[in-house]
Parts: sequence; C-alpha cells; structure tokens
Amino acid sequence: MRRAIVLAYHFPPVGGAGVQRNAKFVRYLREFGYEPVVVTGPGAGSDRWAPTDDTLAADISGGVEVHRIPGPEPGPSSRLHGRAERWFGVRSPWLTWLLRGMVDVGVRVGAGADVVYASLVPYETAPAAEAVARRLGIPWVADLQDPWALDEMMVYPSRHHRRLATGAMRRALRAADAVVMNTPEARERVVRRFPELARKPVVSITNGYDALDFSAPIAKREDDRFRIVHTGYLHTQLGLDHRRTRMARRLLGGSMSGVDILTRSHVYLLEAVEQLRREEPELGNRIEIQLAGVLTPADRTVGGRSTAVRMLGYVPHDEAVALMRSADLLFLPMQNLADGAHVGIVP
Repeated sequence: MRRAIVLAYHFPPVGGAGVQRNAKFVRYLREFGYEPVVVTGPGAGSDRWAPTDDTLAADISGGVEVHRIPGPEPGPSSRLHGRAERWFGVRSPWLTWLLRGMVDVGVRVGAGADVVYASLVPYETAPAAEAVARRLGIPWVADLQDPWALDEMMVYPSRHHRRLATGAMRRALRAADAVVMNTPEARERVVRRFPELARKPVVSITNGYDALDFSAPIAKREDDRFRIVHTGYLHTQLGLDHRRTRMARRLLGGSMSGVDILTRSHVYLLEAVEQLRREEPELGNRIEIQLAGVLTPADRTVGGRSTAVRMLGYVPHDEAVALMRSADLLFLPMQNLADGAHVGIVP
C-alpha cells in the first residue's frame, strides 16, 4: 500500500465537527490503497474549537500510526497579543509551536511516504505541509474544508487584511499539487478567483455521514414533547459583534457585503417559539429545544430566555448522534446573504 502522511491538528481525542472529517478520512483511506500515518497535536485542545471527545477514537482502525507533536501545547493568546496577531500579522506562540512540530515530526516519520495530505485547519498550517512535502520530495494535497479568504463567515479587520489572506491562500494553493474543497460552490469560488489552478486537480469532497454511526436501533421515547435539536456550534457572539460594528466594517471593508451572521444562531428560533407559546399555549408548551455543543456565554444568555430550552453543552459524538435520531426536528441555522448570493460553506 502507498503511505499518506496526514497532517491534522483536529484529530481524536479532540472532538468537534472538523475532527470527524479527518477521522473518517483516516478510517477509510486503507480501502483506497493508502496506509495513513497521522501527525497531530497532543490531544488536549486549548480552546472552544477543540473540545475533548474520547469516543471519536473508535473511528481509528487498529494499527494506524499516530504521531503526536510534543507538548505542552501553548494556551490561547492574551487579549492584547490576540489583537496584535489579528491586526499586524504577529504569529501566535501556539501557531509557532504547531508549525514547527508538524514539520519536525512529519519529516521524521515520513521516510518512504508517497503523499502528504494536509487538513488546513488552521489555514496557516499550509507552509508546514509544503515544507514537509518538499523535504520528503513528494506531492501534497490541501484539504481546505471551508474556503479561507473566500468564506463569507470570515470577518477581517479591513479589506487590506482580507487581501493579505487572499494572497496567502493563493500562494498555498499554488504550492499544493491538488486541492480539496468541501462544497461544489467553494470549489467554484477557488477556480474563479485563482484561474491558474485550473492546471491541477481541484475537487469537491462534500461532508457526509458514516452509516455505521446510525446502525444501532433508535431508542424509544416515552414523552409527547415536540423535540427540536441543534448539535454543534452557534455563532451568537460573533453575530452580535458583527452587527454592532456594521458601520465600521462598511468603512474598513473587512467582511463580505450583505452577510448577516446572527441568523446562524438560535436567536430567531427562540423568538418564534416564545411567540407560539404566547399565542397557542397548548401547542407551544409541548415544544422542547435541546442544544448540544460548546456554548459561549452569549449562547447561554439567549438560551436562558426560554424555559423550552435545555442547554446540554458538549456531548460525545455517539450521544450527539443518538440525540439527533431522537428529534422530531433538526435545527440547522445558516448565515444570511444578499439576494442571489450563494452559500460557500456548510454548517
């Protein structure tokens, strides 16, 4: 079998949505003739985007090599340093640690490998993937998941910062030997913006689901409630900040025109449910809303406005699947866009 060096910070026992894509790729690569060799972090995430979920380790087939970057993993930057990173492009201690570790470990374990497959979350790991591939003398594949500087959810300090990110994106994708996006629309954005990439494979491999995760019988419910379930992240605080700075963003141009991020939250769902509870109490009082995922203080503040809401916090993957299967309705909020605009990402 050919060997694939898989560079992926988001990997079990770290949990969350992005981890599932990486874990499933590794689980099934052998069926396509590739033996995965994973290079990842220590496994103890340092922020809300990297919760711990030991159950996802079940996705990793026996015998898969997993090499972890030595810790300790630096924590999140201070507020002041975070602003410097955002405005002046200062590299964070965490990112410096991650890039150095990916290159050191990737080169050390990559002898005889045939390809480097890099999950570009964060996007700034692209230079590390390129360095590993160059030193091993093999091609590399960039899996962007979301479309980086072309993502309507990305809010930059100014249009200048977005141009810088677009330039970094162009350099990274030019250096890659193949590019994977997770929606057809994201692929189209990339080839339109960077027509020089037409000479190399740029493909869409969409997010999906693993049938094995849904093979167990559905647990029976004894209640008569109408259950609405959301699993994953909500973007309440980002949406509120985005609206509060609307005028400044129009002047500075750091976000795409016509985007409303607050709709990618539970704000309007709860308003609708509470209105129904007032107007038709017999019907409205039968509704329950269960929120499973890492919740910010803003998410919890909004959720606390309704007695219909149960805030579960992060739950392991198998419990999240069982919760979704128990639902009468799954809630999947999207960012709102200007008329005629296409969504480039999937929640």
